[in-house]
Amino acid sequence: MSATWQETIYLQREELARTLHRPMADLAHRCGGAMDDREGLNRVLAEHFSAIPHCTNLYVVNAQCNQVSDTMGKGGLTRDHYQRDRSRRPYMKEPMPEWGFLLSDAYVSEYAHRPSITALHRISGADRILGCVGADFDLRDLPVTRDLYEETGEWRQIKGDPSIRSVVFQQRRVESPMDRAMDQALSILEELFSDRGVFQAVIHFSSSRATVWVVDDPYRYRLLDKDALADPDICLAYPHRNYPATAAMPQSAVRPVLDAMQGLRLADEMMYLRSASINIFNGMVSLTFSCDGSHYMRYDEFLEKDVSFWTG
Repeated sequence: MSATWQETIYLQREELARTLHRPMADLAHRCGGAMDDREGLNRVLAEHFSAIPHCTNLYVVNAQCNQVSDTMGKGGLTRDHYQRDRSRRPYMKEPMPEWGFLLSDAYVSEYAHRPSITALHRISGADRILGCVGADFDLRDLPVTRDLYEETGEWRQIKGDPSIRSVVFQQRRVESPMDRAMDQALSILEELFSDRGVFQAVIHFSSSRATVWVVDDPYRYRLLDKDALADPDICLAYPHRNYPATAAMPQSAVRPVLDAMQGLRLADEMMYLRSASINIFNGMVSLTFSCDGSHYMRYDEFLEKDVSFWTG
């Protein structure tokens, strides 16, 4: 079973923490004897910067979160942040674990405006906490140790714009050019999916257009306006391609899915389908209704529901 994006992040952080804990502990120990010596701390950071893998910046703060060293970076020492109050930064607001090492949640850095993460290790004296050594990391510099997660096939419902939901009972569906030639438009889309290499489409019923992606050029979309969706000749602009064997949605399901979407578009004048999408490789469809609420689900789960399920 593939990991979710949350599980992927957890495992990635776990491996990073395991890599950083020991060198950060060693660096914190070395800084402990120089907390009152700015230049001494700078020397320690410079000597051990390379021991912290993938690090962008190193610095030391006291127990009040004020920086008591300068900042050691890849380009050398920077003196601009001496005595900087870091107490308001996100990583300083997280509770330090009992063992004295924290790998923060990701945040956007204050100066570079880059997604970043910080490791902190407590610096302890004989009977008190002296401060922390901090190591900042740009997420671009961290190695990716996990495969790209796969999107879950679970049914997900996402609420839309509250201002649209508040007036949903005051609106009515206005017939679009696509509504007036729905059978022809869906037949064209079926042909594009089944025999012309289209693997994803976003269908905007209300504005009579569709955005499609093809296997021969998956990084760019093509826009089909109302004229294209009314003209079967558009199929000639796409070379013939066999239906992909690796698609999660079988070819036999394409037309039933399109027909079910047509049913939701025309079944009710107040609660109607505004737009929908199909991706045959992950076998998912999405539905966005007049209330601006959206649903994401597997094609087979969608086909199990009749119109009355959606309209009540």
